[in-house]
Amino acid sequence: MASWHIEGEYMETCNCDFICPCIGSNLAAMPTEGDCKAAITMRIDRGEKDGVSLDGVSFIVMMHSPGPMGEGNIKVGLIIDDRASDAQVEAISAIATGAEGGPMAALAPLVGEIAGIERRPISFEMDGLNRVVKAGDLVDQAIAGVPSMVDEGSPLYIDNVAHPVNARLALAKATKSLFNVFGISWDDSSGSRNGHFAPFSWAA
Repeated sequence: MASWHIEGEYMETCNCDFICPCIGSNLAAMPTEGDCKAAITMRIDRGEKDGVSLDGVSFIVMMHSPGPMGEGNIKVGLIIDDRASDAQVEAISAIATGAEGGPMAALAPLVGEIAGIERRPISFEMDGLNRVVKAGDLVDQAIAGVPSMVDEGSPLYIDNVAHPVNARLALAKATKSLFNVFGISWDDSSGSRNGHFAPFSWAA
């Protein structure tokens, strides 16, 4: 039996140009700005750890890589929904840092700094291929999925990727990408930057 499981919806934006070179190079390429700043938002629809329900709690993994992600020295910080109880915060922290196994444990060797935890109200809205996330004054991000020309109503996908959330990611462009937390600052609404979304299901 798994000691924990969570499932729900994910979206992210980063400061790389569309399409992010990190994904297509198995984390070996130089980010288009020289470094990578990303906000990976997870909305837990159903989940539990050690008897603690995680239903309805959202969190954001903030990341900064000073160069190619595969070279490591990545800074990671967490923003957790301020509606979460202390027990839920503890559970999500263990899951999101990889301390209790699961997909994030594979990323742990590349992490050079855990920057800490902030608590803010997090909203995660979905409308067709669009996603919008806000976390107080720290994160304001929105994406528009890139529609498929052969499957109406569906996005384009990139598959079999080395990404901790899902091996199959929908392609999107960031229509808004604002971060100001843990020393990670970015503000762009050009529509030319990278985004992804997908359902997720994690367990360990």
